[in-house]
Amino acid sequence: MSDPALSPTVAALAGPRTPPRALRAFIGFARKRPSFLIGLAIVVITLFLAVFGPVVAPYPPERALPGVGLRPPSIEHWMGTDAAGMDIFSRVIAAPRIDLTIALASSLIAFVLGVVLGVVSGFFAGAPGLGRFLSEGIMRSADILQAFPIFIFALALVGFRGPGVENVIAALAFLNIPYFLRVTRGSVLQVRERPFVEAARCAGNSELRVAFVHVMPNALTPALANISPGIGFAILLTAALSFVGAGVPKPTPEWGSMISIGAPNMMTGQWWTAFFPGVALGITVLGYALVGDGLRDYLDPVKRS
Repeated sequence: MSDPALSPTVAALAGPRTPPRALRAFIGFARKRPSFLIGLAIVVITLFLAVFGPVVAPYPPERALPGVGLRPPSIEHWMGTDAAGMDIFSRVIAAPRIDLTIALASSLIAFVLGVVLGVVSGFFAGAPGLGRFLSEGIMRSADILQAFPIFIFALALVGFRGPGVENVIAALAFLNIPYFLRVTRGSVLQVRERPFVEAARCAGNSELRVAFVHVMPNALTPALANISPGIGFAILLTAALSFVGAGVPKPTPEWGSMISIGAPNMMTGQWWTAFFPGVALGITVLGYALVGDGLRDYLDPVKRS
């Protein structure tokens, strides 16, 4: 019988533990796709700034500094200052807290509701009785929502309830539900025809249990792969609403409102007031799009290899 005291020594001599197989496969996949690694780096940086951005900012993001209005980029103010005297760099790195909060919350709500409605719509499509009625009603409602220009519809929803973080989250979640609904429904239509679904019925499971316990877990891949680009789109739409004054109220640091504040100054040569927030917004949206493309390939067994 081995001595327990020797176990740490034996473990040390055996060498470092290898990471799990799934983690090794993911690392190997990421190394082959530089664009995916770039996207992951951008996502990690934005998540870090969402938590610590306002803390590490060299100046208070919402406080105007006296006597430094419209200063160009310098050692003291790396990205210059705006017309009110607020440090642009501090506001740029503090903005992910509000932008990502809105994007993550709205995308999560839209994902959950969209998947549930997509499973119901796809699994009961063509079924007799109430199931078919629910399926058709869900799809026709989605058609009506998507018939309107999305930005105009978002503007109307926020304008009806008033500007504010909670109202922007509610509007974006409502508008993104049909997106997750359709991708889930298409996957469910394929999964429900597989033999294990009929076997689940033969085992005595109800139709709802078959739909949500057996079919839904096998139909989540497209919806999961589209969460990341959905977050990027939500960030872009949040910035657009704030740009026109219907999103996050000023002076809260938010990229869209910063571009709106700085746009008039660009006409008179103060290009930095809107340039740096615009670059930060573009890089962030690009990063989430790159991660979404990579995850779509990783979740596909054919493209993963």
